[in-house]
Amino acid sequence: MREEVRTFDEYPFSLPAVRALFELSLHPSVTYLVGENGSGKSTLLEAIAVAAGFNAEGGSKNFAFSTRASHSELHRYLRLSRGYKRPRDGYFLRAESFYNVASEIDRLDEEPGRGNPLRWSYGGKSLHAQSHGESFMSLLTERLSGLGLYIFDEPEAALSPSRQMAALVRIHQLVKKGSQFIIATHSPILMAYPDAQIFLLGGDTIRAVAYEETEHFTVMRDFLNDHQRMLRVLLKEGEEDAARAGDGPRRAGR
Repeated sequence: MREEVRTFDEYPFSLPAVRALFELSLHPSVTYLVGENGSGKSTLLEAIAVAAGFNAEGGSKNFAFSTRASHSELHRYLRLSRGYKRPRDGYFLRAESFYNVASEIDRLDEEPGRGNPLRWSYGGKSLHAQSHGESFMSLLTERLSGLGLYIFDEPEAALSPSRQMAALVRIHQLVKKGSQFIIATHSPILMAYPDAQIFLLGGDTIRAVAYEETEHFTVMRDFLNDHQRMLRVLLKEGEEDAARAGDGPRRAGR
């Protein structure tokens, strides 16, 4: 709702991707937001999630806790257009604050008189008793049931390459159950989902791109095809940059 924005010179409206935003048509199955660090993809994803009714730190729509209110006001200026099918499930996964969600689940489970523990929805074990990657996979395989709106911010942060491929399989299963995903990611593995919509946030535009057009794909392909040459070039450039900056070896001492 650009007409209600007082100024585009202040954060978050000063972000190039937000300044360029008029309307974004999301894929009914999987939409990816990609771009460099600082491009605004996480800010935009967070705003979509909060505008859709999710807690800013993540979780389902039933979570209302706040560890630190750091989300922007962008959600107040977004208008979401929904289809006739209403999601029966939903989840906002933020890699950076999933620890806080796990802590809230443990806190709620310890409340007197509580019925079925929430951890049963995550495989029966506290998320804090699992590794970061295991807890992410427990969310995917145990908590998410389908017919849902699932918004993920950099889910690859805790996942090995093989676990990222396992996550793709689970995403496909949930899509087949009528789910919709909106995912901000840097992972060329995750964004390889077939027929997905990929939006590149870069410069002062948001534009649709093919998977093979993304820098994530081309850089990883070139590196793996000839990693020894790439390493020679990269490390030589690093040495030259250090020499120009006058950096020398560091010594530890009292």
